[in-house]
Amino acid sequence: MTTGPLDTRDDDAEDAAPGGQSVRRAMGILRLVACGQEHGVRLTDLVTMSGLNRPAVHRLLKALVAEGAVEQDAASRRYRVGPEIALLGLARTRRFPLLALAEPYLAELASQVGDTVFLSVQRSTDSICIGRRTGTHPIQVLSIEVGVRRPLGLGVSGIALLSCLPEAACERIMQANARRLALHHEDPVALLERVATARSSGFAHAPIGLMPGTSAIAVPVREPDGAPLAAITITAMAERLRETRLAQVKAHMLGVAQQVARRHAEVEQARSLEPR
Repeated sequence: MTTGPLDTRDDDAEDAAPGGQSVRRAMGILRLVACGQEHGVRLTDLVTMSGLNRPAVHRLLKALVAEGAVEQDAASRRYRVGPEIALLGLARTRRFPLLALAEPYLAELASQVGDTVFLSVQRSTDSICIGRRTGTHPIQVLSIEVGVRRPLGLGVSGIALLSCLPEAACERIMQANARRLALHHEDPVALLERVATARSSGFAHAPIGLMPGTSAIAVPVREPDGAPLAAITITAMAERLRETRLAQVKAHMLGVAQQVARRHAEVEQARSLEPR
């Protein structure tokens, strides 16, 4: 059994149903392909990130390509998510209710602060950007696109999400993501230290962002039990998130995070009272 992102469940779950392991591995490869978005992902990187051998990855890709779930660029030979996935997604017109209820608060925050606001959620060992609102400042830092999937721990949104989880869970996720994080030259031990800092301070801050000359800050949005619901992130030119202004921006973000969490709890409570 590998220690890569494709095998994060125990052996009993893996053997629960015939073909279950093959399905999980195919889905794992599909998620890794999705990380490349339009740029795509090389076969060699899929092998490294998955922990599977090259023939196994190639077989899975061949099956996914045949089903239209993955496509290969003829020129670059990189793999991208195929059209069948986009078509299947159309079957769920209300697939992101959290984004719909958070949207007014994100728009208000972007207007207050003036910089770009992102909303991200956790899915298994990944963080996924599901929403983005630009602000009013002339220079906007659009560091990631909506739909970007990254290993948890990469970027302040992932750190903020991890800060809501128990230490043991964070360690398991870091172990599962170790190969992928290594491709980004990130050390899981150092990232766990950043998670501990964010857990005690209530926010994650990167003075040097993913793009040169930028900075980023993220705060978690929590479920009533403290579990991560989402992360709200702001990216800006570094001079706009210096120490004095950072405190003001953080206060705005924490207020919005509380509003989103409260509104989400209200919606969930109302839904639980609806007749079945």
